[in-house]
Amino acid sequence: MPATSTDQFGHRFADPGLLARALTHRSAGAPHNERLEFLGDALLGLIVAEALFQRWPRADEGALTRARAELVRESTLARIARRLDLGPLLRLGPGEMKSGGHRRDSILADALEAVIAAIYLDAGADACRTAVLGWLEPELGELVMGKVEKDPKTRLQEWLQARQHPLPTYELLGESGSDHDKTFRVRCLLAAPDLSAEGEGSSRRAAEQQAAESVLALLQA
Repeated sequence: MPATSTDQFGHRFADPGLLARALTHRSAGAPHNERLEFLGDALLGLIVAEALFQRWPRADEGALTRARAELVRESTLARIARRLDLGPLLRLGPGEMKSGGHRRDSILADALEAVIAAIYLDAGADACRTAVLGWLEPELGELVMGKVEKDPKTRLQEWLQARQHPLPTYELLGESGSDHDKTFRVRCLLAAPDLSAEGEGSSRRAAEQQAAESVLALLQA
């Protein structure tokens, strides 16, 4: 990618090699994007927290926390990555190419975080903030203060506490996939009422949230 051209991420890279690394999945060999992903995750959290703090001066910590979680979760980042047409630019190993890795939420979200870090390293905090807020503008515009729903685990806990029932337990049933692209399977169990449901996700936390959502659906059926 020419250094003088503006790419679809809204940033003109002085060092195109940073972007190339950000778009290289571990399966394609080194240097890959995992270190950039680590940095990008932290930068994204800060940029989103700052934006919400400024936009919602009357919001309490709980509302801000829920809104941030909504914006930085994997499915949101994957949606933004698709909007930016990031998938076709990814460098993947043969196995990931064959399995459609360029369409997978976890890979797209991780790569987007790596691109955030690449912009930061290429041009600094202001350029990074400008690019990321540009990507997030549709999602930020849709959020309404105080109207962001609590996550399923929190809602399930509150439902049980309101009825003085024991809190749920979460049991890891198994893991599958390669080290850099795992799928976790979790069961959520209630003692009262006697219910359980399973969930899957690219992290244990995501699987627990899905399992809690399934239990809530059973409780409300």
